[in-house]
Amino acid sequence: MNRRNRKQIDRRHGLQILGEMPWKTGTLMEKRNELVSLARNEEFMVTELSKRFEVSRKTAHKWISRYEEGGPECLVDRSRAPKHSPQRTSKELERLMLRLKRGHPTWGAKKIRVLLERDHGVESPPAVGTIGEIMKRHGLVKKRRRRPGVYPALNEELTEAARPNHVWGVDHKGWFWLDNDSRCIPLTVSDLHSRYIIAIEADTDSTQASARRGFEKAFRRYGLPEIIRVDNGSPFASMGAGRLSKLSVWWIGQGVKVEFTRPGNPQDNGCHERMHRTLKGECCSPGSVNRVAQQQRFDRWREKFKDVRPYESLGQKVPADLYHPSNLRLDRNITTRLYDPLEETLRVNQSGFISLDGKAFHVGEALAGTEVALDRNEKGLIEVRYSNVKLGEYRSDQSERRLMYPGCYAEEARMAQN
Repeated sequence: MNRRNRKQIDRRHGLQILGEMPWKTGTLMEKRNELVSLARNEEFMVTELSKRFEVSRKTAHKWISRYEEGGPECLVDRSRAPKHSPQRTSKELERLMLRLKRGHPTWGAKKIRVLLERDHGVESPPAVGTIGEIMKRHGLVKKRRRRPGVYPALNEELTEAARPNHVWGVDHKGWFWLDNDSRCIPLTVSDLHSRYIIAIEADTDSTQASARRGFEKAFRRYGLPEIIRVDNGSPFASMGAGRLSKLSVWWIGQGVKVEFTRPGNPQDNGCHERMHRTLKGECCSPGSVNRVAQQQRFDRWREKFKDVRPYESLGQKVPADLYHPSNLRLDRNITTRLYDPLEETLRVNQSGFISLDGKAFHVGEALAGTEVALDRNEKGLIEVRYSNVKLGEYRSDQSERRLMYPGCYAEEARMAQN
């Protein structure tokens, strides 16, 4: 037998043994060392080894090259962090921030940023989020669970829309990207009785200022509804008393009642959410070139939705067949009367406090400059409300220097009886 035939027989015998070996066992480093060892012995081709070790040929050649460069030590995984990051915070500045944080353990990233700029002359300190991430990375920040708001929104039941402009559904549809790499966060308003779409605004943010501009435009065109139904998110709600934000306080000041849906229950505003699903599928995927083009697209879709598309729940009629503008008009010269003349009221100062029995109680900055009503009963309990929204309650013998959440004392009485 010649030398060439003997080599082929030995190689076939080696492949048979190779196929019988238990490759699923052993650590990753052991597998890499074994692959390199077999490849360096030139008994097997890299293609065959890569199949048996279940890696690509490129990966197999990578480990062989690394072994030849520096031996077994080079087979360990290398860091994937970029070698150069021009936006990375310098080590000197990071050490300064850590020293300030250790000197003020209870201070947050916002205050540390002020110290950097004010006391240490850092002209362009890192963003608050960057400082916070650096503190987390070094274990100087404890993760805390956000507690729910003290004041829950109390809605015994949601109003069933019985006529046009009786209840409007309001929400921000989830954001999406436009072609110019900007975000679009549509503000949507619909009449829940007729399913008529009052407005779709292609906003770039979900702030109270942009939402108010959209509502002023809608109110001037269609008038005011009796009730606006919203979820518990910003900018419609807050974590303060009665869940009211500045936007919802403004609505109430115009004579519009506010209803909050139950947290985690989108079905409370079901037909409005269902409209969002249709809007997303037909008008948001993919986004338009820019905000102007997306607004034009929304306007065209809205016209079709309210004038062309029939609704089964409306007897196959279109929303425009049932809807008509409201007789309640937006007028800045008219002040809506929220309380009866004989009701006891208190004015909220600019810091969001009221003075009650010589004590200051916080009701929220959203209510600054407004008046709240006091409802007293024979048991010495005082309920504080803004229009029809309960803000909290107070009893002269309580030890807490804050308004208790609505119904707190009634709940305690029930528990004591049980």
